[in-house]
Amino acid sequence: MVTKQEAPGGLELVRAFVNTLDVEGGEDELASPATLCEWLAGRSLLDGTEKASGADVESAVTVREALRALLLANNGADPDPRAAATLETAAARARLSLRFLPDGRARQEPGAAGVDGAIGRLLAIVAASMAEGTWLRLKACRSETCRWAFYDHARNRSRTWCDMAVCGNRVKARTYRRRRGAGS
Repeated sequence: MVTKQEAPGGLELVRAFVNTLDVEGGEDELASPATLCEWLAGRSLLDGTEKASGADVESAVTVREALRALLLANNGADPDPRAAATLETAAARARLSLRFLPDGRARQEPGAAGVDGAIGRLLAIVAASMAEGTWLRLKACRSETCRWAFYDHARNRSRTWCDMAVCGNRVKARTYRRRRGAGS
């Protein structure tokens, strides 16, 4: 769809998770328990033997859209307070807790197994990214028909669209036509 702008480290996994829904085309990679398990197992978030339920799909999609809402806020939209509540609930279901590694570093890890644990691993990446300062560069495209997640590599963090040649041009063309039509 658009040129890929990978995010650093584990944040790329979060970007890919948000992009499991192609808003414009309506294609959802998490549409069924089987496709959810396939997506999570393909990224080593689940082992290949675990199963998901319809409720797991609903939960994963709800978390994905809450993350998208946070990414829109990173791109200037008003924050959605429901997104924070959704992610907090998911973190509780994942039983995220702080673990200390032998080298003295700490990280969050889920205590839950299955899809809840997989979602917890994604949320732990989000928390680590927030602490590292890379989170604010992960954004969702401002175009209402797109909403694709992208990592803003611009030095001044000013990107607003996933791809200037696609979404940026569409928005600018609509604005131009609107202004031209209002002027006549």
